[in-house]
Amino acid sequence: MGRLVAILVAASVFALPALAGDEDELTRIRVEVKNLKGKPVERASVIVKFVQGRSIKKFGKLDKKSWELKTNQEGWVTLPPLPKGTVVVQVIAKNFQTYGETFDIQENEKTIEVQLKPPQAQYSAHQ
Repeated sequence: MGRLVAILVAASVFALPALAGDEDELTRIRVEVKNLKGKPVERASVIVKFVQGRSIKKFGKLDKKSWELKTNQEGWVTLPPLPKGTVVVQVIAKNFQTYGETFDIQENEKTIEVQLKPPQAQYSAHQ
């Protein structure tokens, strides 16, 4: 048991400097979703896909490339730390147009403000 603890402590000591260097490569993204009147849109689906950038290797795990979350009552969601680079943000909410945009994120923290529009009236070429 004592030997196992010593191995785990030694492994963590060597892993900490490697993880500390990765902090500069990560960003935290917060997405705020509001309607045209500036009121928060709750329970909107926020999909974030990591497109390109520096990939951080995890200990034997695959890198996660996309996240799907729902906004809270205040209309925002915070993603877990992800590598800096290009991401695609898509927001889907009932009774609103779908929003989508690509962002190049190089900051350590970024707030993306999304303003959803009401659906457009149907249009027909046939009369």
